[in-house]
Amino acid sequence: MLRREMIMILTIQDKDTKTAAKIDSLGAQLISLKDAAGKEYIWQRDPDIWSRCSPLLFPAVGNCRNDSTRFEGQWYTMEKHGFCKESDFSVLHQTEESVVFQLTANEKTRASYPYDFILSLTYRLENGVLFMDYQVGNPDSKKICYCIGSHPGFICPLNEGEAFHDYQLEFEQEESTCAMPYNLSARQFDADKKGLCLNHTQTLPLSYELFENDAIYFDEIKSRQVSLLHKKTRQGVMVSYPGFETVAFWTPYGKNAPFLCIEPWNGSGIRSDEDDEFIHRHHVQTLNPGQTKHYPMEIHLLNGSN
Repeated sequence: MLRREMIMILTIQDKDTKTAAKIDSLGAQLISLKDAAGKEYIWQRDPDIWSRCSPLLFPAVGNCRNDSTRFEGQWYTMEKHGFCKESDFSVLHQTEESVVFQLTANEKTRASYPYDFILSLTYRLENGVLFMDYQVGNPDSKKICYCIGSHPGFICPLNEGEAFHDYQLEFEQEESTCAMPYNLSARQFDADKKGLCLNHTQTLPLSYELFENDAIYFDEIKSRQVSLLHKKTRQGVMVSYPGFETVAFWTPYGKNAPFLCIEPWNGSGIRSDEDDEFIHRHHVQTLNPGQTKHYPMEIHLLNGSN
């Protein structure tokens, strides 16, 4: 664990709308996003419930089978969601409205991931919207593979007197698809089974019971935008994720936690139809030497009048 005195918390602000964000250099983690009235939208870390609030998932999304995986036939230990959550990112550039964080390969990362890489995450506030750009570069001499994902936790319910089940998810498009259920005992997604299904609908009303078997993961979904909204007031957030192929939702079951994570993913926890060779994982990303890829995402704050 890195010593906390090495870590910086940086603040950016949109001078026009007074929207403000705070990011922890440990993990380049978004730890606060407030509107002009000072309303907080990001889950504030509580170790008794969930000690994080918006980890960056790289080079793995979710868990590997027995916490191990193979790169080019060689075994490596890989922790759930990868090593970024415990990595101190450097700050490349900062203005009043934006900041750029970067992590490169080092002795610690090579113990679980054999490739050179340049991973950066840019946060930028404009017109009250938080723009996030995940960027992966390959300075290695050979092709690299990886998964990448986002994991922001949004306060839900937002206001006193409200309940979790007063909220719902609203998708950009009408969806007819089923989630891939997670098998808690086998610690894998069951690719041959169907979980929660959306049937010609854009809405998913929330309840804690939906998360009894961990995350709700939609491997096949048309929407690249989803909103978390109070059914009546329409207050909440909208997350746009054009850079990601799938999306998952999570809150810890049995804790009545006042937050919901919206998780755009390229990759997932290990699936029943996958072997242990990392390159064979669904939605895995690859980069040739010298290449760079961007994975954009946006967070819009909705105050009910939008």
